[in-house]
Amino acid sequence: MNRNEDIFWWPARVLHWLMALMIVSMLFIGAGMVATVSDKHTWLLALHKPLGISILALALLRLTLRLLRKPPPLPVDLPPSQRFAAHASHWLLYALMFALPLIGWAMLSAGGYPVSLGAGVVLPPIAPFDPSVFALLRWLHRTLAYLLFATVLLHLAAALYHGLIRRDGVLRSMVWRRGVRDGDALPPASGEAGTSSVEDASVR
Repeated sequence: MNRNEDIFWWPARVLHWLMALMIVSMLFIGAGMVATVSDKHTWLLALHKPLGISILALALLRLTLRLLRKPPPLPVDLPPSQRFAAHASHWLLYALMFALPLIGWAMLSAGGYPVSLGAGVVLPPIAPFDPSVFALLRWLHRTLAYLLFATVLLHLAAALYHGLIRRDGVLRSMVWRRGVRDGDALPPASGEAGTSSVEDASVR
């Protein structure tokens, strides 16, 4: 296999780590908003809105890049159950990256609150004003945020498993270019010489 085929396209790698930082920041900001009713709440909310919309835009860009260039394959010796878990968690993360910002936007619209991005930019409402819908979407937004937090933790655990235990190149494919010193990867299955890792430990 061509060496370039066992690593993610560099724009995908850049987006992965940028969005990872943004999502972790968003989770901490959300937790801070729930934990305080002081003036810090207003400040955190002012960060939360544009960050959420930015994640939505980057998730769309990231999905587009994935369609333009197929990600590297998973290791050929990966058990079917782990292969299924890798794909399922991957698409769950994509779904949450789209759903949470959109639900948050609709929630604020239903509550009659503006979605301000700063510099005078205000997004139009995407849901009619309705306090009951606002309450429902607020619960859904909070519930999905907990699901995102759990999924991120599982994602991190999977990355460490591939990087420290299996050493199959999955983690390394999203970090740097594999070289001749990458001899600690598991050998490919018979008839698959040169086939390498990848797709699970990093959200494409």
